[in-house]
Amino acid sequence: MPLLTRWYIKSALTYLVAALVLAVLLALPNTINLPSFVRYMNPAYFHLFLVGWVTQMIFGVIYWMFPIITRARPRGNEQIGWVSYTFLNVGLLLRVIGEPLTSTSPEAGYGWLLAVSALLQWLAAVLFVYLAWPRVKEKYRGE
Repeated sequence: MPLLTRWYIKSALTYLVAALVLAVLLALPNTINLPSFVRYMNPAYFHLFLVGWVTQMIFGVIYWMFPIITRARPRGNEQIGWVSYTFLNVGLLLRVIGEPLTSTSPEAGYGWLLAVSALLQWLAAVLFVYLAWPRVKEKYRGE
């Protein structure tokens, strides 16, 4: 299993646990005094689950299991894969930090965190599609 795949899958499992813990916190009744920012983490919960768990698991399995491109470079440019991984995770963490900050202190100007988060996650997806696209082919030609 390639190193990048292991990082994607380990990260996915970590985000699954984080999403489940956050889901439990969000499900607690309002009578329990939690820090105010926790109540604003619902969008971050969905991102942890869908981007952190589902998307990273899919990306990791695609990078590992899709047909090879050539024997010399079976998975394409590995550096693009690492940049995609980094952008996806930095973008996700910015979302988790920025969502409650923007909701609890809208006048403080933390909205830029969400914009940068969205841009990084979008770039990560585009880079990953660019990396995986050549591997979607009808038949390996022994190149």
